[in-house]
Amino acid sequence: MTDRRARAQARQDVHDPDGVRLQKVLAGAGFGSRRACEGLIADGRVSVDGVQVSELGVRVDPQRAVIHVNGLRVQLDDSVVTLALHKPAGVYSSMSDENGRPDLSQFVADRTERLFHVGRLDAETTGLMLLTNDGELAHRLTHPSFEVPKTYVAQVEGKVARGLGHQLKQGTELEDGPVRVDEFTVIETTPQASVVEVVLHEGRNHIVRRLLAEVGHPVTHLSRTSIGPIRLGHLKVGRTRVIEGRELGRLMSSVGL
Repeated sequence: MTDRRARAQARQDVHDPDGVRLQKVLAGAGFGSRRACEGLIADGRVSVDGVQVSELGVRVDPQRAVIHVNGLRVQLDDSVVTLALHKPAGVYSSMSDENGRPDLSQFVADRTERLFHVGRLDAETTGLMLLTNDGELAHRLTHPSFEVPKTYVAQVEGKVARGLGHQLKQGTELEDGPVRVDEFTVIETTPQASVVEVVLHEGRNHIVRRLLAEVGHPVTHLSRTSIGPIRLGHLKVGRTRVIEGRELGRLMSSVGL
C-alpha cells in the first residue's frame, strides 16, 4: 500500500463527516491556536482512535473520539472532572461518613459533580488524594493490574540501617502476604528518628505503616506525595486543584487510557 493510500485509509477510518474539525477540537482543549494545532496534526503528533492523523480535513465527534497528542490522552468531555486534594489529618476517606466523622465532602461542597475518591488514606495520614467522576479512570488507578506507583514520606522511630532499602525491595512478609517496595530513600536520619521516602504500588490497608513497623521503625507521621505522575507539590492542606491538560493526559496514559 502506498503512503497516499495508507493516509486515505486512515482518514476514512476515523473521519466523521458530521463531526468537528480536529484542529478546532484540539484548540478548544487548550493545545494552542488552530494554526498551532494544525502544525501538531501535520507533524503526525495526533492520533484518533489509535490511528495517526496527518491530514487537516479530518472531522471527529468530540464525545466519542479517543484522541492522543504526543501519546497523551486528551479529555474532551467537560462534564468529567478530576481533582487533587491535600487531605488533612483527622479526616476519613469517605464522601459521606456514616458515623458523622469529618470526611472528604467538606472540601468539594461547592462542586456540582458527584465525585468519589480514588483509593484511601487512613484518618491520620495526610497528603494526596484524587477525586473524580470518571469511573474508568478511577477503576484503573485502583486496580492492582495497573500497578500505579504511590510515593509516601514517613517520619519513623529510630535510625534506619544502611541495608534496609535492599531488604524492603527484596520483600517483607506481613500477616496478609509479602510486600515489596519499588524504591526506598533515607532523607534524614538520627539516632532517635528518621525521615524516609517509600514508593510502592500496593494498595492494602495501612500498608506503609505496617511494613515499616514490621522492620522495626514505627511511623509517627505519614504523608502521600504522589500518585502515578500526579504530585502533591505546593498544594495547601485542605485545598483542591483541577487536574487537566497535559497533566491529566499523563495520568490517563499511565493506566492505558
